[in-house]
Amino acid sequence: MERGYVLHTRPFRESSVLVNLLVDGKGRVDAVARLGSSKNSIRSIVQPFQPLIFQLQGKSDLKNLKQVEAASPAVPLTGNCLYSGLYLNELLIRCLTVQHSAENLFFNYHQTLIAMAKEFNQSQLRYFELALLQELGTMPSLEYDPSGAAMTASGFYRLEIEHGFMPVIATQYNQHKFFTGEMLFALKKQSLSATHFAEAKKLMRQLLAPTLGDKPLHSRNLFLKKMPATKPEQPKD
Repeated sequence: MERGYVLHTRPFRESSVLVNLLVDGKGRVDAVARLGSSKNSIRSIVQPFQPLIFQLQGKSDLKNLKQVEAASPAVPLTGNCLYSGLYLNELLIRCLTVQHSAENLFFNYHQTLIAMAKEFNQSQLRYFELALLQELGTMPSLEYDPSGAAMTASGFYRLEIEHGFMPVIATQYNQHKFFTGEMLFALKKQSLSATHFAEAKKLMRQLLAPTLGDKPLHSRNLFLKKMPATKPEQPKD
């Protein structure tokens, strides 16, 4: 038996769905699941954030999902945690193909969901994005710059996607173009604080952009639509 999570489903023929899965030890797997009759239907458990055990059958890239059971109660995500979970799912679908095993991501994903359900923190998303980029082989070194010199927490760096973090001399005129060594070290050690959040998010968007392309993320747009409208700022005296 395999264990995994549903990332997304969509209708596929009569009483069946096409399921994108994250499977322990395998990475992304696409499969067809027959939902069954109303009495014995698996529809209620073939849902995101529900840990599953199952069998995968078939020799092609599109498998058949069999003997599906809930492994444990669904991870309870609500509010910002729910939107963040949908974001992680969309990231995995957009960044992984069935040819890329990404076998180490399952544990990171599971731990991230559990942590978010307990208490949400932006850093959880950044650490998962880091794990995804490392699995894809597109995360630059957080230890050495392209010349091989050790990076420092007191330094400043410009990201060059194909080479890594280039050391720069920081001024108020180029501050929007560099990242602090302090944030990069905190990301590496998974010790980001609130003061690093905006900078870390900016970095991850730049690193993920070549893989995600120009197509907007539905989960990001959904989150923006659900945000309460802010009152316009009053003019200052």
